[in-house]
Amino acid sequence: MVQAGGIAGEQLRSFIERIERLEEEKKGIAEDIKEVYAGAKAVGFDTKIMRKVIAVRKMDQAERQEQESLLDVYLHAVEGGQLPEPAGEE
Repeated sequence: MVQAGGIAGEQLRSFIERIERLEEEKKGIAEDIKEVYAGAKAVGFDTKIMRKVIAVRKMDQAERQEQESLLDVYLHAVEGGQLPEPAGEE
């Protein structure tokens, strides 16, 4: 293995080339996703909402519930309303 300045050149080149190939694959996948969104939009779906649904589905249940609770609190604060009573409390 040839070393220049303490760096294994062939090993480094291998990593760099692999990253470059993966970047090209990522670019192709991004184009495919873009086409799917375009197809969904063409038949009337709201792609902005679809992206939100995908983001929410990526979250675990606890994170999703925390965000929904915070959203509810913030909306009530901004709108000047009262918070709803938590379920089971009266």
